[in-house]
Amino acid sequence: MLEKEEIFSKVLRAGRRTYFFDVRATKADDYYITITESKKFTEEDGSFHFKKHKIYLYKEDFSAFAEILEEMTSYVLNHKGEEVISERHQKDYKKDFFSEKEETIVAEPKINSFTDIRFEDI
Repeated sequence: MLEKEEIFSKVLRAGRRTYFFDVRATKADDYYITITESKKFTEEDGSFHFKKHKIYLYKEDFSAFAEILEEMTSYVLNHKGEEVISERHQKDYKKDFFSEKEETIVAEPKINSFTDIRFEDI
């Protein structure tokens, strides 16, 4: 499906993520929404690239989408509050934990590149 020009747009900048909300028109001139997350990744040499993820939201799904989004955001805020716990996302964050065998503090290995992924990050 070829995208036509945007009818109405809003941008939300959130750190290294940017969200684009766009109203677009179908070939039949009906409207739908695209939501795009763009995330900036910086390489060791200083160069950077963006990864983008996009969803298409059509009118027939607006009501159910809005209800579920409201339910999910309320759940998170009711269970965790509005305070952002971002310590783990800081570049120099190191989680300390006790090793059961040695009973000493062991530092978790630092992630050095985009491909070094731990399952708890997913």
